[in-house]
Amino acid sequence: MDLPETPAPTHVLFIHGLWIHSSAWKPWLDLFSEAGYQVSAPGWPGDLETVEATRADPSGLDGVGIEAICRHYADLIGDGPDKPIVVGHSFGGLIAQELLGHGFASAAVAIDPAPIKGVNILPFSQLRSGLPVLGNPANRKRTVALTAKQFRYAFGNALSEEESNALFDAWTIPGPGRPLFEDATANFVKNSPATIDVHAADRGPLLLITGTEDHTVPRSVTAAVAKLYAGGPSVTDYREFEGRGHSLTMDSGWRDVADTALEWLKEKGLSLDRFRRSGPDERAERPL
Repeated sequence: MDLPETPAPTHVLFIHGLWIHSSAWKPWLDLFSEAGYQVSAPGWPGDLETVEATRADPSGLDGVGIEAICRHYADLIGDGPDKPIVVGHSFGGLIAQELLGHGFASAAVAIDPAPIKGVNILPFSQLRSGLPVLGNPANRKRTVALTAKQFRYAFGNALSEEESNALFDAWTIPGPGRPLFEDATANFVKNSPATIDVHAADRGPLLLITGTEDHTVPRSVTAAVAKLYAGGPSVTDYREFEGRGHSLTMDSGWRDVADTALEWLKEKGLSLDRFRRSGPDERAERPL
């Protein structure tokens, strides 16, 4: 008879968002590793190894858009039999949903995710947070860095000025403007890269997390994303963190969010299982 497959640690892939370097995930990597997971946090295409190096030469990010970022992570995952769990923040949360919807992930946690196509609300705080890029059409093809003041409004509004400035100094990098323009126009573009099949029948579970004081991706936006998934055949869960802003993955309260993600994975039986697929044909037909 066939013997049961030997369990193996599940790989968790972390994806950062716009303006933040992948090294900001270090506390999460340590925590998830201690919980028995294999972990990694590769940067976007064009990111350099450190914050300092990327600040010194962000030219590799010029013109990088949503599709290129998705392909980058899909290539890193490859065609192997094991599908990772993907945890993403901000635009990383959008990418995590893309990877899940196309069969590259076994499950996804999307934290304050950039809105997908079909979200029809645009709160003022979201518009203001994006103005450093969207205010100049030329930024579509280049990278843009936030000032400490702009970061405080977009990320650190629920923090003290001292903590916000410390996060700005530690983790911020210039970000490509193209993803913001693509997301802002998603509802007007037929084949927008921000399109996700919210009713895909064969995807794994998804957890959407929001901070109630988030300026960049307000709670109402993440709630609207959750409504788009409602009624679909796959599991979509939603959690709110009261009084938290867009910095919730890296500020002093990050552990609360990380523990919630870990507990959710445990609830879904994703802490021990090995996920397999018979081949690339099991993925959704639309390529990344």
